[in-house]
Amino acid sequence: MNYKRLDPHKKDILIIDDTADNLRVLSSLLTKHGYNVRKALNWQMALTACETVLPDLILLDIMMPEVDGYKVCQRLKASDLTADIPVIFISALDDVFDKVKAFGAGGVDYITKPFEFEEVLVRVKNQLALKTARLEILKLNTELEQRVKQRTGELEKALQKLQGEVTFRQQLQNKLLNTALHDSLTGLPNRVLFIRRLEKALNRAQLETDFQFAVLFLDCDRFKLVNDSLGHLVGDELLIAIANRLEESLLPVDTLARLGGDEFGIILENLTDITQAIQVAEHILQQFSLAFKLSRYEVFVNASIGISWGNSDCDKPEYLLRDADTAMYRAKALGKARYHVFNPEMHHEATQLLELENDLRRAVERQEFIVYYQPIISLVTGKISGLEALVRWQHPTRGLISPTEFIPVAEETGLIHAINIWVLRSACEQLTIWQNHNSTLKSLTISVNLSVRLFSDQKILAQIDQIIQSTKINPACLEIEITESVIMENCQALKKILQQLRERKIKLVMDDFGTGYSSLSYLYSFPFNVLKIDQSFVKRMQENEESMGLVPAMLGIANSMGMSAIAEGVETTFQLVQLRNLKCNFAQGYLFSRPLHPELVLDFIEAAPQW
Repeated sequence: MNYKRLDPHKKDILIIDDTADNLRVLSSLLTKHGYNVRKALNWQMALTACETVLPDLILLDIMMPEVDGYKVCQRLKASDLTADIPVIFISALDDVFDKVKAFGAGGVDYITKPFEFEEVLVRVKNQLALKTARLEILKLNTELEQRVKQRTGELEKALQKLQGEVTFRQQLQNKLLNTALHDSLTGLPNRVLFIRRLEKALNRAQLETDFQFAVLFLDCDRFKLVNDSLGHLVGDELLIAIANRLEESLLPVDTLARLGGDEFGIILENLTDITQAIQVAEHILQQFSLAFKLSRYEVFVNASIGISWGNSDCDKPEYLLRDADTAMYRAKALGKARYHVFNPEMHHEATQLLELENDLRRAVERQEFIVYYQPIISLVTGKISGLEALVRWQHPTRGLISPTEFIPVAEETGLIHAINIWVLRSACEQLTIWQNHNSTLKSLTISVNLSVRLFSDQKILAQIDQIIQSTKINPACLEIEITESVIMENCQALKKILQQLRERKIKLVMDDFGTGYSSLSYLYSFPFNVLKIDQSFVKRMQENEESMGLVPAMLGIANSMGMSAIAEGVETTFQLVQLRNLKCNFAQGYLFSRPLHPELVLDFIEAAPQW
């Protein structure tokens, strides 16, 4: 459809139905009654339609292949772009359970097939009217708030004039004190004043056994994106709007402070239990689900909130704020846009994480790492074709530490670069040793996973070239694994680097294929040789024996693009047989071997196992 030809004065309706007859009938009916109508046969087409022109209403069929109407509706409601679009389900299913499920998925109405045209028109008209009314209410509320603020400002100016010279000296003193204790942008208390009030609440709790309070630490999840993309002036305007919305969510006796950047602190006093603090946090999160209407933009931001319960046993107010901050970061780690209540175990975990970071820095200096190697099996020959290099940390007191525990810390601290380069060099050196020991291993490959951080370093190609030159490894035997998330970081720069690696005869592997958020179109743009199917999909093969889950589709994608495929996490003979039947090229997993210490690899290879 040519979207440029849509009449902007008509309401736009998107019909999602895999049945062409249904699309034709509904489209004809609604078009005759003055609506712009667009059609989509599946979820992908619907998403494209929404991204191009946001519809005013969606008519959604339930019974569709691959992704049914319930899931389509859930996805629409989960997206900031489409969450507010009303969805009317149209289905031949007339059971109460199906209707309840439809409303639970986010639908606003339900029409049963075969339907009456008049009923469809009335329900469509009603939902469009409701949406218009909601928008008008939001607009009126915003205008009212602006008038109230304007009137408040006028009254303040009048009061200042009345005070005159008599209160000039007092005003000057108050201004200096206000500047020292308040945030210049939002006018809220700053960190210094917040700590003072927190100390006051803590002292009161120590004197009055029935006095209880809570501390909330709030951080905006998407503020940096708005600030970087729209500019600091818009960012400042948004901070003011956030402060105002937070103030509206609290009682006058509560303390709201801007602690710095997009971080806010709240003190809730005279509570009876933690439930009241949780209710305030939930209300704030609900308010943040609404758009912030600025002077030139309408933006959405989420918030993560940490809650710490006022404890009279606490020595310093800074500790309570620290605990709320720790809980806030836990909320972010759990998915953002939520709250989390602090417990003492979290402080212990944070302390352990800091110790782990310090130990990791020393480990990089002392090279306390070991590379283990997991065999990769050719499903055509049944023999070993390569090895994947997997780093382990030999901690001096804790023993062998899995990468799942220390790699995230290495990523966050930037130590991952040094670790990755060390692993790449060690793996290349080891492969050269094995190949020199046994001439039959000249075609043996070695795979190394590189972090996204390495590809933002312009020196990465020079470092790889130096390793190849010093170890004298054949570049054709080197495979570099890259997760889907790497692609999303810097597409153009990454594409250039990968192309240069490909020119060096180095093979490129997309690791954990299917678990990221990248589009399939990236596969056409980037020069990958191999797709690596994540073990979660391999595991589901046994749970869904009839369709084999998504593995056949992934293998089809790889085959159609001239790529090989490696299935990881193979643990059973059943999985091996099915992968062979599906013409998968390679596999690795515990069925063949666990990751091996370097000293055991040659013995394993020379044993010549056959699958």
